[in-house]
Amino acid sequence: MQRIISRTPVRISFFGGGTDYPAYYFRHPGATLGTTIDKYTYISINTLSAFFEYKLRISYSKIELVKTIEEIEHPSIRGCLAHKGGFSSIDIHISSDLPAKTGLGSSSSFTVGFLNALYAMEGKKIPKQKLAEEACHVEQRVIGENVGSQDQFHAAFGGMNVIEFSPNQIRTRPLIISRGKKELLQNHLLIFYTGITRYANDIVKEQIEKTRNLDNDSYLCRMYEMVFEAEEIISNASEKEIMPLLGKLLNEGWGLKKQLSSKISNPFIDQLYQQALERGAYGGKLCGAGSGGFLALFAPPEAHPHIREAFSALLEVHFRFENEGATIIYMKE
Repeated sequence: MQRIISRTPVRISFFGGGTDYPAYYFRHPGATLGTTIDKYTYISINTLSAFFEYKLRISYSKIELVKTIEEIEHPSIRGCLAHKGGFSSIDIHISSDLPAKTGLGSSSSFTVGFLNALYAMEGKKIPKQKLAEEACHVEQRVIGENVGSQDQFHAAFGGMNVIEFSPNQIRTRPLIISRGKKELLQNHLLIFYTGITRYANDIVKEQIEKTRNLDNDSYLCRMYEMVFEAEEIISNASEKEIMPLLGKLLNEGWGLKKQLSSKISNPFIDQLYQQALERGAYGGKLCGAGSGGFLALFAPPEAHPHIREAFSALLEVHFRFENEGATIIYMKE
């Protein structure tokens, strides 16, 4: 029996989110700046013997026992298997360090990890660029989700990256950052779970409709510029200046993001954010499409106890940055 286990990280997007939607970057250049963290989606695949009457067993928050790909309810699994073909009798188990629908790109992390595992089952090592491109194809075209293109590239490549989007190419390049400044970012970043899960497809739908009507272009063009301003700050600002400047930029970005859709924030989130600023945070944002999920904050370490006290009812995510991206961690023939 063959068995494969893949491990794929989730991401935090700091700047440029929204410019990674094809509806936007087919008209204007797009770019994002973000990082993967050491919270993962794990996918185990092994071949099924002929003893079972079903051909596909899928275990996640529910269990599916089906005979054909078309019967599968999980959209990404159905889409990936339809895209790849050639897998008729397999057992799939999914587990994650964090809940789904919370803004850290877990759905794309899954798609990237599942495709990576399927290629490994065939004895193939797929290049990270191709892996990300195929994940975009599955999510955007095969199953028709309203998703952007940054999450798949973050998940595949790993690390802290600037990703640039155009109609002809999506290019990922590592952010040039010293070890000291990377530790500074790590030590100033707090992430809290708001307890609200949401279906990003619904939030993004309104945003994409506005983008197609050109209503959001002025906001998105500014958000695109902010990616390179943040990169310049990280490269050239002193360690004393870097976090207040990045926090101010993040605060501006959050204000712009709220203009993209009426569903991106709500009074509860706005109150949390204001409390964080009053207790010393430089700036922050909701991760992902918005409306819930995880709240990321840049704040000086001396302000952390005061913010944690105000957010005592919320779960905090303790994390480290990671650099590996999509990885096969176990393989047995």
